[in-house]
Amino acid sequence: MINSVALNGRLTRDVDLRYTTSGIAVGQFTLAVDRRFKSKSGNRETDFISCQIWRKSAENLANYAHKGSLIGIEGRIQTRTYDNKQGQKIYVTEVIADNFSLLEPKPAQQADNAVASNNQGAQSATNQPGGKPIDVNDDDLPF
Repeated sequence: MINSVALNGRLTRDVDLRYTTSGIAVGQFTLAVDRRFKSKSGNRETDFISCQIWRKSAENLANYAHKGSLIGIEGRIQTRTYDNKQGQKIYVTEVIADNFSLLEPKPAQQADNAVASNNQGAQSATNQPGGKPIDVNDDDLPF
């Protein structure tokens, strides 16, 4: 049997990162995915898909993607049920993401902050006894 999902869309809100009682990270989010076709009125419709991501991937997604971020995910569809407070059985279908990709470059503000923090690091290196200014940028780093 094959159960495989690949989606590209935008986060409708920041990832809701929580931890299980045993300390495992789980992130819940909704992905807004545009349909490929337009409706009769000429508008593109959007599906809002509930998703979960687990462990280190959940922490990374919560740290690097925010409301409006364009991401791609790969995973599987999962269904579950639970009884609500009124005793009714509720059925939930969601995508369990195995991994994700950030599909946009960093926003300009984040890039400016990264440059500023790099410049502060270079300035502190000049304060070393006998030290000379060090010009380091992201392209020089091996990771």
